[in-house]
Amino acid sequence: MEPKRIIIALAGNANVGKSSVFNQLTGLSQTVGNWPGKTVERAEGKLHFAGYTITVLDLPGIYSLSTFSIEEIVSRDYIAIERPDVIVNVVDASALERNLYFTIQLLELQAPVVMALNQIDYAARRGVRINVELLSKMLGIPVVPTIAITGVGITELLNTVINIVEGKIKLSGSKIEYGREIEEELVRLENTVREKLPKLVENYPARWISIKLLERDEDIAHRVKESPGGDEVLAAADVAISRIEKIHGEPAPIVIASERYGMASHIAREVTEVISPPKVTLEDRLSSLTAHRILGYPILAAVATLMFTLIFIVGGYLVNILETFFEEMLIPTMDIYLSRFLPQFIVEIINGGLISGVAAGATIALPYIVPFYILLAILEDSGYLPRAAFLMDNLMHKMGLHGKAFIPLLLGYGCNVPACIGCRIMETERERFLAGFVVVLVPCAARSVIILGLAGRYLGLHVALTLYMFDLALIFVLGRIAYRLLPGKPIGLIMEMPPYRVPSPSLVLKKTWVRTKDFIYVALPLIIIGSVALQFLMSSGLIWPIADFMDPLISGWLGLPSLSGIPLIFGVLRKELTLILLAELAGTTSFEHIFTPIQMIVFTLVTMIYIPCIATIAALGHEFGWGKAAGVAAADILLAILLGGVAYRTILISNSLISLRFIGYHT
Repeated sequence: MEPKRIIIALAGNANVGKSSVFNQLTGLSQTVGNWPGKTVERAEGKLHFAGYTITVLDLPGIYSLSTFSIEEIVSRDYIAIERPDVIVNVVDASALERNLYFTIQLLELQAPVVMALNQIDYAARRGVRINVELLSKMLGIPVVPTIAITGVGITELLNTVINIVEGKIKLSGSKIEYGREIEEELVRLENTVREKLPKLVENYPARWISIKLLERDEDIAHRVKESPGGDEVLAAADVAISRIEKIHGEPAPIVIASERYGMASHIAREVTEVISPPKVTLEDRLSSLTAHRILGYPILAAVATLMFTLIFIVGGYLVNILETFFEEMLIPTMDIYLSRFLPQFIVEIINGGLISGVAAGATIALPYIVPFYILLAILEDSGYLPRAAFLMDNLMHKMGLHGKAFIPLLLGYGCNVPACIGCRIMETERERFLAGFVVVLVPCAARSVIILGLAGRYLGLHVALTLYMFDLALIFVLGRIAYRLLPGKPIGLIMEMPPYRVPSPSLVLKKTWVRTKDFIYVALPLIIIGSVALQFLMSSGLIWPIADFMDPLISGWLGLPSLSGIPLIFGVLRKELTLILLAELAGTTSFEHIFTPIQMIVFTLVTMIYIPCIATIAALGHEFGWGKAAGVAAADILLAILLGGVAYRTILISNSLISLRFIGYHT
């Protein structure tokens, strides 16, 4: 017998606990990808309940169904065109009026809606009680109180969804009515839309199309214009808009938004009872302190320092354990075993390529990514990250981004892979790509190994710190250039400050697993393929002609020893491999015998800037498409070669001038 199926879409504002509802419903049965043709994250999960197989989609957190962002277009097209069986509108009970603005738009879209009135515990602590029955009656939809972080109300929510699907609960859906003059225009325009746009009305309700035309919605206006008879509809809409604006003296979109807010305010007042005056809680004091325009910055610095200290301590500990397992146990054992019945060439491909590729992902990325994701989930669920973004907004704007970009930039110092994926939090394609372009220039943990292990160890910490500062300046300059060159307009920071909460350990671990799984499925296979390909080049001897071909560039332009070309090639797989291979090729770990001080600076600078590792390229391709990923990689290579050669000559000339002055002084 074919299982009965239901599709649920979770919709709501950001920071209302929607992800917590999603995690409670789906557990670990989640897949995370992108919406087709978009860089917007698509989270989907399944569960089995009461004889049904239920698919749950977590739509992006948005504040309206307008077209100010890709997320809003994705959400409304899915609701209107794909038509899930039920929309679960997750609402923050402590901010009911603001959340109802979005609920009203869902009802305008004539979607089958059930409200999950979430965070009722937090609302109660603030002295707010909501009359759930009256709210349900006024909206014409079922309302289920929930506390998603603990799972309260989730079973009742599922039962309500099933009752709607089975027809046991009839949705009356309160008709959203505007003022008399707007309603008159809507009725006229709706009739025109039904008559002239029968195809478009198959996807979107005629009344909703009419409302969007009065709001001057660019996406809907474009779709209407592309439809036969669309020009007549647009002309009728312009006439209606003119009449509304003449009466109200305000642009029509503002008039309609004001009336929606008026409806939301009226409903919220009717159903909300303040049973005790709100007190200044510990959460309120903490919120004021961490977002303070002076004290917030040292707190942010302390949080970031503590975070990366923990990541490097835990990551370093895990790296030591995993490296011991792979390099001292698994690889030597496999070498002995495979050598008994396979040619040495094949053994090298398997050991140096396949197993070493797995080891690269397991010993480099995962030990830093997993603790990073755990801490990131804690900061997200606690409510601190939006405050950090708020503090960094002014600085990020100088780079052409807003405060949210601070989060992926911060991620980049741990690993560029989660940093690229983290760019999804930006609102537009332009902002996402701009953030992705600059985060790959952030020196990750692997590049820090080279900066500190070569320049820091042999030339002093001040040289390493100078390189870090140069990299920050480079990020700023390139960010400004990209900001000027990329088409489109920048947008301001609009972020809600959620209340502070104690993160749920189970939800933190679920979130960590989903993100880690995404890395394993996307990046790890490419790391292994790249490792096998590079090992084939080395074992077959093809790497040496490549090195000879590169010699004029390596020795002539960059001024480095010829043997350093090979490690730079293999650095595509793992950046710290450059030092490991360099030591193997030179037969010594005393790098002062291989490089002069100038060459150390140039080698470190080139390694710090040039093409990201293969895992980062995979993440770029996954997020922005392979064309853009190749473009970023090519730009980084050219930039590293250019700056490396310029740095080599600049330092040489500077040293020569200092020497001449020294000689002149003594003569």
